[in-house]
Amino acid sequence: MLKVAIAGFRHDHILELVNKTNEHPELELAGCAESDAAAKAKTVERGIAVEWNDPMEMIEKLPCDIVGIGDVYAKRGSIAIAALKAGKHVIADKPLCTSLDELAEIRKLAGEKGLSVGLMLPLWSSPNAQSARKLIAEGKIGEVQSVIFTGQHPLNYGTRADWYWQENMQGGTINDIAPHGIDLVEYITGMKFADTVCARCWNDHFPEVPHFKNGSQFMATLENGAGVMADVSYFACHFGQPSYWRFTVWGTEGWLEFVPAEPGVKFTDKNTPAKMVYPENSGTDYLQEFLAEINGKQPEYFNTRHILDMTETTLKIQAAAK
Repeated sequence: MLKVAIAGFRHDHILELVNKTNEHPELELAGCAESDAAAKAKTVERGIAVEWNDPMEMIEKLPCDIVGIGDVYAKRGSIAIAALKAGKHVIADKPLCTSLDELAEIRKLAGEKGLSVGLMLPLWSSPNAQSARKLIAEGKIGEVQSVIFTGQHPLNYGTRADWYWQENMQGGTINDIAPHGIDLVEYITGMKFADTVCARCWNDHFPEVPHFKNGSQFMATLENGAGVMADVSYFACHFGQPSYWRFTVWGTEGWLEFVPAEPGVKFTDKNTPAKMVYPENSGTDYLQEFLAEINGKQPEYFNTRHILDMTETTLKIQAAAK
């Protein structure tokens, strides 16, 4: 039985890890920490016991094997570093951290201590992603030439947590949203991102918080030279828009497109009219792969090395926008 401690409840995404921990036969929720009084009260109202006020004190004193991180973005890197120094595996809501210096220390500690680092990224293991990966791997669209993805989110100003609007707490909109898309693109194409061509983050029609850059777009290349264009801005009016996440891939022999939330991948090649290829179950997710690595079974794709490399890619694209 592996004991899990949760450090921070400042983003609701972390509740998914709490639920998965409680449902998993090999995991036990050992303790929770939250330093913000209002966030702590809200978490307790949800039926989650929060015994610790200081995540760092919990990491130092509570016997556990895994630290799950859901604190404000700017604090996540330091919490991950403290957990790794204490000999704990780490799994975080994205982003893992907000600086390349923090990431370098996380990479160093994980390597030296043989510890696993996970991220709560669900898109790569979604059924449509499996179908897209298979079509590309089988050469159905030929050599990948171009990828475009959108991950437009609603800003939700007035209902999103107040820390989000505090300067230097969010760490950049590309680093905030793009990990999902970058991770999925690397999974379905079988290629890593190679270079950043350009990136831009800017404040657009959001005078309430002038320093907050709700617009974010970038261009990059994959290992084979294929181009990637992405828009991960906070411009959506709500989460239900079709372009919340949309992925389109052009190849030398064909084309495919899908939205993770809707079953089916649209596909066509030079000899086939456009048709739907229906999804395949991956049989796994980010938590299963994380636990497999802890138990000595190196995952083929979603492993610590990939997560650290993908985080570095994202942080470098974010840095290019500055």
